[in-house]
Amino acid sequence: MTTMPTEMPGLPRGRTLVRDDLDAMPDDGHRYELLDGILIVSPAPRINHQRAIGQLFLALRAACPPELEVLFAPLDVVLAEDTVLQPDLLVAPRTAFTERDLPTAPLLAIEVLSPSTRGVDLLLKKDRLRRAECAHYWVVDPDEPSITAWTLRDGEYCTIGAAVGAQELLVDDPFVVRVVPSALLG
Repeated sequence: MTTMPTEMPGLPRGRTLVRDDLDAMPDDGHRYELLDGILIVSPAPRINHQRAIGQLFLALRAACPPELEVLFAPLDVVLAEDTVLQPDLLVAPRTAFTERDLPTAPLLAIEVLSPSTRGVDLLLKKDRLRRAECAHYWVVDPDEPSITAWTLRDGEYCTIGAAVGAQELLVDDPFVVRVVPSALLG
């Protein structure tokens, strides 16, 4: 039986992690994020994950008005000193970005599910983005394939659309865009 260390060398003990601690993370192909002071480490994504991100980026960019910008991970979204997320895709006003990050909640955050991130994306990140008042949150499941879109109303996410396979998702907020989940894998 082999044991794995539960601590990462160089990280502080006895306190929650903060943004400065992320600078100590190795450049090893993993994604390092902080969610309320807890380190989340994700492995490199699978091929269908990358295909879905690429196709969705192209669809969003084609539909995006000029005052907004569509970007993809890795890009830090700083919601608090102890919460730095990297949504797979995000949309925010061009003027909201710094040279290093997005220091506020995006207008739209999108996560593409993978086996290692499913629970975090559907529960923890969704809730944290809701608390940060991210107006729109979408989740793509490349295995089904499907896409679900939520919008923030009265402090809670409400489903504004969902599509599976060859069905079309049509949303008009934050801007008009059409997405067919099965086409994201092409």
